[in-house]
Amino acid sequence: MQQKQMQQKRRKGRVHHTPAPVTALVADADGEIFELEGYAAAGMADGDLVPLTTRNTLPMPHGGELMFLAHRRPVLFNIATGAPELITENPFAPGEPVYPVAAFNSPGYVNAYVCAYREQEVDDILPLFSYGAVGWQGGGFRSAVICVDREPRQDLRRMPREKVVAGVRRMQRVMPENRLRRHLERCALEYGCPAGKNFFLGRYEAPLPTSRACNARCLGCISLQPGDALSCSQERIDFTPAPEEIAEVALAHIRRVKHSVVSFGQGCEGDPLLAAGVIAPAIRLIRRETDQGTINMNTNASLPEVLAGLFDAGLDSIRVSMNSVREACYHAYFRPKGYAFADVLKSVDTALARGRYVAVNYLNCPGFTDSPEEVAAFMDFRRAHPVHLIQWRNLNYDPVQYWAAMNRVSAHGTPMGMRRALRQIRRAFPDLEYGYFNPPRERWGKRSGRRHEVDPGQGHL
Repeated sequence: MQQKQMQQKRRKGRVHHTPAPVTALVADADGEIFELEGYAAAGMADGDLVPLTTRNTLPMPHGGELMFLAHRRPVLFNIATGAPELITENPFAPGEPVYPVAAFNSPGYVNAYVCAYREQEVDDILPLFSYGAVGWQGGGFRSAVICVDREPRQDLRRMPREKVVAGVRRMQRVMPENRLRRHLERCALEYGCPAGKNFFLGRYEAPLPTSRACNARCLGCISLQPGDALSCSQERIDFTPAPEEIAEVALAHIRRVKHSVVSFGQGCEGDPLLAAGVIAPAIRLIRRETDQGTINMNTNASLPEVLAGLFDAGLDSIRVSMNSVREACYHAYFRPKGYAFADVLKSVDTALARGRYVAVNYLNCPGFTDSPEEVAAFMDFRRAHPVHLIQWRNLNYDPVQYWAAMNRVSAHGTPMGMRRALRQIRRAFPDLEYGYFNPPRERWGKRSGRRHEVDPGQGHL
């Protein structure tokens, strides 16, 4: 009997270890980050608090950054009592204030929890980043993240500045008068845009920013913010490239990159559907020269008739941005001007009916995305609109403000946890691909069988 039990354990192939707490990190008034012994870091999902352990975290991915949150106080777990505590001052240096520390994690990783804190000034909105929960354990930082894409497309270690500069100089010689090339130089060298860098390095996907206007007023728009409450992380393109300029940049990339992607719809522009008048002829110019490469558009998919015309011109795929698949929650974040959520769904169906590849750029925030209501709605959405890929992306917006905005338009139950939400969707739709980046057409339909890491103790999704 004992031998049979041992064989059953071996067949499971997993050794269970007691998870160790991940020590809390805090910052002082000067931004100096340090450990707080006796306290475990905490993750937050709307009203839920979870202690971070080696089971629900991963070693912090390379390229992630730590941030301390001014005008807020950390919520941590007292290891001795196991209870959460609001920490207003350093317990080892009374009178010295401490502040929460969050992680802005690398591309390919979605936050399982956000940093736990309480606000002091409700009018003080956080800058446009995502705020993942993070701590320290075993000599390194650990983040509460889920790996959804291992491709090193935006791994900064593979983008040395000297090689980017060399690529810039090469393209200056190849297309000296091209204004779009000049704009991408600024993206790559001043803003550090990984997509811009990849163009000059001759890798993966090249950006084709085109549109100066947008018909949405997203709460977290990174290129245009009214008023002084929030600062944009980059300036929006201030001209409309000619079709010939667009085609020249796209063809330069397609001709030197195997399995290349070129994409309209970047962080430094509005929505590309509003520039269809130059994009459609640009696509025709590209396709007149080559049938290679994948021409993609990242869009809010607000204008289905315009999108249909772009498919006629030769557009291969679309990535549709959504924070939610529920109309009220979508409208509360995107705040559309002159279109409705029904138009987005019509665009998705138009693309699918024409045999185009459709991804959803799903803007995630723990505490909302993993609520029972949103998960159930996504299940219904995918049954009705069989998109091919979810790009799990972290929402770059103040999480407390976001939860408040979403809860004003819909009631939400207790979050199930991002890991469970991803697994539940995966079980329901095993053909649905998970990822982070726009795949070339040579890889369409070949990613759904890939396994995605949760953490070393829990295996894969």
